[in-house]
Amino acid sequence: MDIKDHITSMDGYAGYDMHIPAEYKEKARRLCHELNQTPQTEPEKRQEILKDLLGSIGEHSTILPSFYCDFGSNIHMGDLCLINYNSVILDTAPVILEDGVFIAPGAVLSCASHPVDMEQRLSGINVAKPIVIKKGAWLGARVTVLGGVTIGEGAVIGAGAVVTKDVPAGVVAGGVPCRVIRKITEEDKLKPEEILF
Repeated sequence: MDIKDHITSMDGYAGYDMHIPAEYKEKARRLCHELNQTPQTEPEKRQEILKDLLGSIGEHSTILPSFYCDFGSNIHMGDLCLINYNSVILDTAPVILEDGVFIAPGAVLSCASHPVDMEQRLSGINVAKPIVIKKGAWLGARVTVLGGVTIGEGAVIGAGAVVTKDVPAGVVAGGVPCRVIRKITEEDKLKPEEILF
């Protein structure tokens, strides 16, 4: 396997940062800058930039400025996904956002980490593990998701949570570290008379 095979693998890896060719990140930096400078009044241009930046993007999905990522090509968004303002995805491993994933402002998805051992860390070794967010999940404002985590279908992660372990489907979870608070039930649905328009 070459470096690109390791980076795009769902297995995760440990490797020396200096061995990753600079051009892997240069395109993402250029396109993130371009995306962040393009007004929202030019949605077609923004979508073209996203198609060039990301590994894949579905219909009716978008990312609002400011947005930053490592490679971009390791991010895969399904249909009807939203990444809101001021979010960061360190996609040193694959990041899979299935259909209908909503990510609120200020979120950080970090596949990237470093060894706990100081000597290894200072030698330039990086560790990366993929992140998978299943269909219809919603991450609240300033949520942080660490590498190796899968968030289940329809789960809601409360604002400010730090997700260090998998979260099952159909629950509300939150806190630091994030933990399941309760299941989502029929009582969570808005009543028709509460919907004003």
